[in-house]
Parts: sequence; structure tokens; C-alpha cells
Amino acid sequence: MSENFAVSQCCAKTVSDLIIRKVSVDRNRSQQKALDATKRVQYVNYEVVKSMPKGGGDEVELVFFKPHFPRRDEFISDDELEKEFRLRGLNSADPVSVAAVNELTPTFADKFPHGTHWKDADGNWCCEMFYCGEGERRVSVNRYNVDWSALWWFSGIRNFQVS
Repeated sequence: MSENFAVSQCCAKTVSDLIIRKVSVDRNRSQQKALDATKRVQYVNYEVVKSMPKGGGDEVELVFFKPHFPRRDEFISDDELEKEFRLRGLNSADPVSVAAVNELTPTFADKFPHGTHWKDADGNWCCEMFYCGEGERRVSVNRYNVDWSALWWFSGIRNFQVS
């Protein structure tokens, strides 16, 4: 079963445990301006924000997925999450592209809390997470050394070109 959405310049298709979104991205803004454009309450480490990869391309297709969890109370590490990306032929999406999705569709993270991750210059895992908490739309950007719960969806970009 698939569900189609058309919102502004963004469109999505839900198929099974994948959500595919095509989005226009303003690569001229700073990482902080990309977060500001989402109009979310920010819980961020500003040093990590400055180090966020900006990605490339004016239009990007993001693939959101949930890793396989045999039980709802299980967790997955960032290293294990990388294996989940590879199984799907994806690389983790750049945070600026993920912010663009949330700018165009503020309600997306209400139903699908999601994030992306990357390693900083020192090899530490960093993440950007979009979610709703205590009645407010939030974005968090930080360095974390914790495992992810089954609640989260993750955003990736195909590591091959579709023609």
C-alpha cells in the first residue's frame, strides 16, 4: 500500500518501511540558518552545528527508513546503524537536506521522528534529530555516544544515481 503526499516543493511516498522525499535544498545558507528555517525549538551544541556536513545538489531524494528491530525495546548503535544504511544501498543524509524536509513539512517529524548521523573530524559520532517533545517541535544537534531506540527513523541518500 502506498500513500502519496504533495506539500509545497516537497513530495513523499510511503511504501512499507520506507518514505521517499524529494526536496529542494538551499546550499548557500549556513548550517545554523538551515536549522533556523525549520522554526523548531533548538537543543544544539553550536560547535557541532558548525561541523555539520552541508552535502551537495540543489535537489535531493532522501530515503527514510526504520532499522529492523526484532523487539520494540531493543537499541542500535551508530556502528550497527551504518550496516543498516549499507544494507539499503544508502549513505547517511547530510543534515542540511534533512532540515530542508522539515522546513517544508513541519508536521513530518510529528509522526515520523527521524535523524541522521555523521562523524566529526575527531571521529566522534554526531547527530541531528527532529521530533516532538512536551508539545513542542524540536531539533537536536549534538555529539552522542548512546544507542538509538526503535522509535527513530533515519534518513539516507542512495549511493548510486537513478536516471
